[in-house]
Amino acid sequence: MPELPEVEALAGYLRERAVGRRVERFEVAAISALKTYDPPPSAVAGRAVTGAGRHGKFLDVRFGEGLHLVVHLARAGWLHYREAFPSAAPLRPGKGPIAVRVRLDDGSGFNLTEAGTQKKLAAYLVTDPALVPGVGKLGPDALEADLATFGAQLRSRRGQVKGVLTDQSVLAGIGNAYSDEILHAAKLSPFAITDRLTDDQLATLHAATRAVLGDAVRRSMGQRAAELKGEKRSGLKVHARKGLPCPVCGDLVREVSFADSSLQYCPTCQTGGKPLADRRLSRLVR
Repeated sequence: MPELPEVEALAGYLRERAVGRRVERFEVAAISALKTYDPPPSAVAGRAVTGAGRHGKFLDVRFGEGLHLVVHLARAGWLHYREAFPSAAPLRPGKGPIAVRVRLDDGSGFNLTEAGTQKKLAAYLVTDPALVPGVGKLGPDALEADLATFGAQLRSRRGQVKGVLTDQSVLAGIGNAYSDEILHAAKLSPFAITDRLTDDQLATLHAATRAVLGDAVRRSMGQRAAELKGEKRSGLKVHARKGLPCPVCGDLVREVSFADSSLQYCPTCQTGGKPLADRRLSRLVR
């Protein structure tokens, strides 16, 4: 799933490549992906791309004054920029991966695509990003929150720190991969309880959050959209590295699996050398 660094890089790439171009056509191939009907897709045609940014993990593409395409790429969604499309024919609704296509006046543009059978990519055409339900509920941006805000947000929600870090209403922008990386950098168990964290642990966690996300943003900015996934994987130390040696201590990275997700961690760095039980309802190391 694209998280804060990748969405920031996608926005940066659109600012560099698309801003100033006018929209020739806004095409919707997956009707279920477009969650709004007013303004209609036809309202985008002829407008210039005037900016791109993000709200947490939501990408925000601006068309002139008062019109935004806000996109949540979900687990399997992505943005593919094309210097030229193979055909000028309009997209046809179907079962392919393309959900939305934005054609620009120089022949370039971008596709919003989604792989797999679970179609969760969501696109909204709105006059104000705050009208998007997910955006309106976001907590402070994870990369911008100062220590006081960060600590107050974490302590406002009692629970296992892994789950609280990825709760977008607590902090916006952190997902499954970077939460594993942040907790590894902070040397914290993913199942530590938020209201039991000491002030020193919160300070360390805040510093790790800024360091991990900041480094990922720096590595991602300037990359083409097609290169971002590989860049993300190359920087991971524990996430998706089950059975490989931890680059810090050499211990094997372990995994805890859930119904539809998993987490990875290093026992030596994070849990005092004790493996966490790989069962959701087991007693887990705190």
